[in-house]
Amino acid sequence: MITMNSSFNIEELIRQLKKNDKSALDVIFNYYYTKLYYFSIRILKFEDGIDDILQDVFLKIWLNRHKISNHETFNAFIFKVTRNALLNLIRSKLKDQAFKEQFSKRIIATEYITQQPYDYEEIKTAIDKIIIKLPEKRQKVFLLSRSEGLSNKEIASRLNISEKTVEDHITHSIRFLKESLGKIGIISLLYLYLFI
Repeated sequence: MITMNSSFNIEELIRQLKKNDKSALDVIFNYYYTKLYYFSIRILKFEDGIDDILQDVFLKIWLNRHKISNHETFNAFIFKVTRNALLNLIRSKLKDQAFKEQFSKRIIATEYITQQPYDYEEIKTAIDKIIIKLPEKRQKVFLLSRSEGLSNKEIASRLNISEKTVEDHITHSIRFLKESLGKIGIISLLYLYLFI
């Protein structure tokens, strides 16, 4: 059993984790929790729900402990699991219009601090103008996905195209948005359309 006073040796901890030693998970939890907490705040822009997300992250680590193959990549792995959980939370919450507006304003506030102030409606108008520049079919696919919340399968069925074609349209749309937003200096606003 590994005690809470043990030095942090991720190779040994993973070895013990695979032997079903829950004390190893406790040490990993205490080492990473604060790091993951502040990482989560940077992405979410708020603290509500972070504790629950991190509990789920460590539960996934425990349930998948036998699949962890390389201690050298564990740091990247645990941050990736956390990031995916955060993005799933954002996607689910952005279905609520009130949350969507608050989330976008938090991002704009970040732009204000780091670059220059932007008015919310000005930002929205700028993004709408960029979307209009997309080819008609691509624009339709993108809006069905991001504005109406349809799945790729639902979009494919409605437009009578393959799911792969839907994915390609969305990928190219996001790339175009990223390039366009970068040119006007508000690249972080891509959050609004990556997660809607």
